[in-house]
Amino acid sequence: MPASLPPPQHHWVLPFAACASDDWLPAVQGMPPAAFRNFGKLLRGMKLVHTDSGDVRSLSPPHERVLARALGLHAPDGLIPWAAWQHLQGGGVSAARAWAFITPCHWAMGREHATMTDPAALDLSEAESRTLLAAMQPYFETYGITLHHAAPTRWLAEGELFRDLPSASLDRVLGRNVDTWLPGAGSVEARFGAGPPQGKLAPEGLELAAPNLLEQVWTGDRGEASREPRPARPRAAHAVASVGAKAMRLLQNEMQMLLYTHAVNDARAAKRQLAVNSFWISGSGALSDTFHARVPPDTTVSRSLAQAAFSDDWTAYAQAWTALDASEGARLLALQQGGATIRLSLCGERNALTFETTSTGIFSRMKSLFGQQPLPVLLEQL
Repeated sequence: MPASLPPPQHHWVLPFAACASDDWLPAVQGMPPAAFRNFGKLLRGMKLVHTDSGDVRSLSPPHERVLARALGLHAPDGLIPWAAWQHLQGGGVSAARAWAFITPCHWAMGREHATMTDPAALDLSEAESRTLLAAMQPYFETYGITLHHAAPTRWLAEGELFRDLPSASLDRVLGRNVDTWLPGAGSVEARFGAGPPQGKLAPEGLELAAPNLLEQVWTGDRGEASREPRPARPRAAHAVASVGAKAMRLLQNEMQMLLYTHAVNDARAAKRQLAVNSFWISGSGALSDTFHARVPPDTTVSRSLAQAAFSDDWTAYAQAWTALDASEGARLLALQQGGATIRLSLCGERNALTFETTSTGIFSRMKSLFGQQPLPVLLEQL
């Protein structure tokens, strides 16, 4: 009987290995078998050790759930306390306080809904970011929230309001209609009905701003040049699920008006850069005061497939998979063949499958060889 293997030395996590789009499967099925050669060989030396089953409409995507589990972060959907964890990793104290990430961002305003643009596309400078934070801070303070600058498109927000306020990961909303992912949009069924997010649903809990409320703000030169309609405003307060969600909706309104007339956006417009016209909340929640993070293996989260998935560019997606197999697939295979124990988490938009290097006995090798499904078939399970 072969000796048991040591704990994994490397954990490689791949978000968007499968996607919810109807165009994803034909793109993968059209790829030649050679595109997955190295990952196929890698998986033949592995066994399935964990399945994370979820829903395409959950606030926390599978890859974040995988990482949370590895770190010992156990939390309900939308409340994995990533901001609190980052604060703690940065040397912060009082882990039990509630935190969230605030991302200054651009919502592309359409006729019926707003779509989240990748914050990286803003190319926001640190000076611009700090200036906007200083302008927005007094408004957040009225709700007991303190903002801390961490990076140009990522601020830490401290406030008790975030303790029980579920929030959607940016990876859920990028390139999609923001309305159904806003805090307080309700249950999965209330937000999406029976189907997956479509990006074309009527706003949940929102209606177009009344002309006499924001018309003077949103019909200036910048609005006319971009053809962007006015932002949305909350309906009656009972349409929003919690006190925290109501506060966030009000803050969204206030910040949309503040940001539209802000000097930073005037300067950006002159340079034909996207305006910062809103913010996004994610990573909300709190750690317990007794929390002690697990020490995971060396972990890499690959973003190689993400941009193509957000852009619905399936030609680029297939090319990214091929490049990934030739680079990371080959590297991981060499490590495994050299005796290292590898953990591989393939994550879609619903589920995640985690595999680990199996023992090298003849029985184990035969079982892996004949029991492992081809990679494209495995991906369909995600």
